[in-house]
Amino acid sequence: MISASLELVDSLLSWLETFTSSPWFYLVIFVIALLDSVIPIVPSETTVILGGIAAGQEKLSIVLVIVLGALGAFVGDSTAYGLGNRAGGPIRRTLFRGEKGADRLERAGQQIRRRGGLLLITARFIPGGRTALTFSCGLTNQPFLAWFTRWDILAVIIWASYAGLLGFFFGDRFEDDHSTAFWWAFGTALGVTVVIEVVRYVRSVLAGRQPKESTESTV
Repeated sequence: MISASLELVDSLLSWLETFTSSPWFYLVIFVIALLDSVIPIVPSETTVILGGIAAGQEKLSIVLVIVLGALGAFVGDSTAYGLGNRAGGPIRRTLFRGEKGADRLERAGQQIRRRGGLLLITARFIPGGRTALTFSCGLTNQPFLAWFTRWDILAVIIWASYAGLLGFFFGDRFEDDHSTAFWWAFGTALGVTVVIEVVRYVRSVLAGRQPKESTESTV
């Protein structure tokens, strides 16, 4: 199943690669980055990597590849947020009915607020994860302009810069093997996520010890 899916994705990306020398590929990057944020079917980071490879071969501009990848991702993330926000009523009535359901939803919102914008940044690198999180941000009524927009702009810039520059500087490794490009990006995202979560856990443990140590020293 996974092998067949990867072959399908690789075939699609091989087909897309035939258009990388055309300025129309900028539009392809934008559209796929947008759609992947809402319906995670095609790994948009691999498309941005292809754009980076083409830029390294002086067929495209690396600046435009990064800008349009980031812009498409931001529009897609905002769309997913809007869908979650608008669908909040029916979803709450269907999946979060009663006091227990409302409590689960409230805890989910607290987790998002507690982990902050770093969660948006790391989730942006995980296909499917970014859609689930941006939708959940809308569902739990996270502040759009004051919180979501600010952090998501930073997330999409980091994401598009990483994917575009990866193709630009290491394109010779991925030019004939798009699956490697996907797994490279995915593996890096998981690694960054693990590091951030470990740091966050250690900080929370140390923060929990400080009041206790302060009390003991007072006694």
